[in-house]
Amino acid sequence: MDWLWILFALSAALIQAMRFMVQKQMAQAGLTATGATWARFLYSLPMIWLALWAMVSLRGMELPVLHSLFWPWALLGGASQILATVFTVMLFARRNFAVGVTLRKSEVLLTAAVGWALLGETPGWGGFAAMVVGMVAILMLSGTGGKLRLDAPSASLGLGAGLFFAFSGVGYRAATLQVASDDILLRPALALGCVVILQNLMMLAWLLARDRGEITRVFAAWRPGLAVGITSFGGSFCWFAAFALQSAAVVFAVGQVEVLFSLFIGARVFSERLARRELAGIALLIASVIALVAATA
Repeated sequence: MDWLWILFALSAALIQAMRFMVQKQMAQAGLTATGATWARFLYSLPMIWLALWAMVSLRGMELPVLHSLFWPWALLGGASQILATVFTVMLFARRNFAVGVTLRKSEVLLTAAVGWALLGETPGWGGFAAMVVGMVAILMLSGTGGKLRLDAPSASLGLGAGLFFAFSGVGYRAATLQVASDDILLRPALALGCVVILQNLMMLAWLLARDRGEITRVFAAWRPGLAVGITSFGGSFCWFAAFALQSAAVVFAVGQVEVLFSLFIGARVFSERLARRELAGIALLIASVIALVAATA
């Protein structure tokens, strides 16, 4: 069972790369970044609760109790994931698919810091050194016109997405630990189901107040929305399951293989090519992640 979280993390990374591909296509079809983000939560909600109902009914189980700190952690994780996903979709409009995902992967380097601040998890000096190498890679990928610019919009969006994903990962790990169950499937499934309800309520309230027309457009895009929902359901469950078994920083570190998946998708689906500097940045970031895993193992 010690290795099961690795399988969950690898599966989550593959499914997430596929989901971002569909979300990029939805954004290109006319939805705003907010609308494309809400689509993943809206269309995944019935799938998650149907799967949870089947899991409980077929196994003759009851829903476990949620401890008092579950909802604060769930709210932190859910709100942070919304902001991170919006930033990611906005990032795709500025950089190509693979580089956009790689910039967002600053989450690995930031999650260790957030985990230390909120949960007392420390990466050690080796982990810190890996973070420094990773930040160099982020700067390489944020440059435009062959020059590195610390104020580049792509860097701001990528680092912002990474920071919010870091808060969401730590929040989700803490929330799953507040579910009174040792079942490795039921605990993450219930936590995920509750979080997605919160996220739908938050996003619906925002769109009702700011852009009601986008609600209609999201429902009209139901075909790609279903694809987003399916991949969101599968990927989110795998992330939650991995968080229930391992610290968020280490889970995200293994999830860096998503960069490789995104390279393949970008080349085959969007006909994208990467510059040598971008390839070097991706390679350096992957190396920093491997070092981080080794330091925190």
